[in-house]
Amino acid sequence: MTQEQLDAILKQLSAKLDKDGWWAMPEGALLTIHVAHDGASLSVPRIEALRAEGAILTTRTHKREMHCVVRDDVFALASDGGGGEKGRRPGFG
Repeated sequence: MTQEQLDAILKQLSAKLDKDGWWAMPEGALLTIHVAHDGASLSVPRIEALRAEGAILTTRTHKREMHCVVRDDVFALASDGGGGEKGRRPGFG
């Protein structure tokens, strides 16, 4: 994924860029990135924010876990929740 593609997707998902260079998701929304390299794939869910520094993306999860991946290996981003939607509690319609 190019930097231009990444920036366009994050803007589409209503992420905001802060002064430290982190793209933060809106309140209640989390991000999942999908990465693949040489036939191996990985999904990193529950991301609150991410930062691009050159070819490296650093992600920060809701548990403050950090992951670093190569931007060129990212092929998709997905938004989980947000937009004022209330989540459903498991087992309770």
